[in-house]
Amino acid sequence: MLTQTERGGAESIDWMASLTYRSEAAPVPSATELESLIAEARGRNHNVGITGMLLYDSGRYLQTLEGPPDAVERLWSAIKRDPRHGQIELLSQHIVPSRLFSGWDMQLYDRRGGNDQRAPAVKKASISLVDHVPATARFALDGDDGKLNALIADLIAQGWVGDALVRHLLEPTARALGDAWLADDCCEVDLTIALSMLQLAGHAVHSRPADSIRQSRYSILLVTAPGEPHMLGSSLLSDVFGNAGWSVDIAFPDTDESLARQLLAQRPDAVDIALSEALPRHHALVRLRDTIEKCRAASPDEMLVVSVGGRLFAEAAATARSVGADHARLSAAGTSVPLAKLIEQRRTRS
Repeated sequence: MLTQTERGGAESIDWMASLTYRSEAAPVPSATELESLIAEARGRNHNVGITGMLLYDSGRYLQTLEGPPDAVERLWSAIKRDPRHGQIELLSQHIVPSRLFSGWDMQLYDRRGGNDQRAPAVKKASISLVDHVPATARFALDGDDGKLNALIADLIAQGWVGDALVRHLLEPTARALGDAWLADDCCEVDLTIALSMLQLAGHAVHSRPADSIRQSRYSILLVTAPGEPHMLGSSLLSDVFGNAGWSVDIAFPDTDESLARQLLAQRPDAVDIALSEALPRHHALVRLRDTIEKCRAASPDEMLVVSVGGRLFAEAAATARSVGADHARLSAAGTSVPLAKLIEQRRTRS
């Protein structure tokens, strides 16, 4: 439960409560029952300002809820009494500065539905961070929120800054988790839970930006590639760009068309389209090329800067050219600088 201090801090700056749990389905639902459950959740959550994600796989649920603290607590109490959930385990409960699922009343990811499923040299000064990757991956896979946050807090206390923690700890941990899944050392639900743990931990590595830099010259829309269920990259970028003073929106479009409509309506200076930070996703390149073409068409003045990211591009940045992107990020850390330069170049040419 959130403490009174946390409530006061959250209310004063309009932060959100975020809660993640896992449970066993009791009994295993049919496809129709799952559809009914998600329709019920969407209607209820829309009325009280709650967004989130529900993952179902092989009789197990993983759900993240976010919204006003009181609303999240009331819903959490109801879930614990719901006979459709058994062996409920609370994985994390936090106050966070922004929503990760701002466009979703409650998004369902059901594996039965057919959803898809050279790194930069590490400086000598960052070797101690790299040494923490195995422990960070273990804590994330175990869903051990306490140990993971304690490790992050200890590293921050030692003087490690946000960019270093992102580049040399969180992103390498995501790749290590992907390797564990590829080696069948964990299942997809375990991987998703672990990446969710890293998303939540990522909010702690950046301090809240000063109000004086909130009036930005640049705007960016951060999105996952349509069909991509892993959201760590977009989550890390939201803090990176927010701290750099950019105007930031984050979305998880279901289709290329919905992404194009959002770009046409918002007209951001840049869009970053993220694939998984954990898995290579080589098969996604052809579809990503189509996605970028539709993004270009939604920005007929040719001012939009398109960035792509994920493990695939961190390990082979040149791949960006094959999909028509302007920039491939090796890391979330530092990405705001090259994108700002690209935006200024477009503005100068116009």
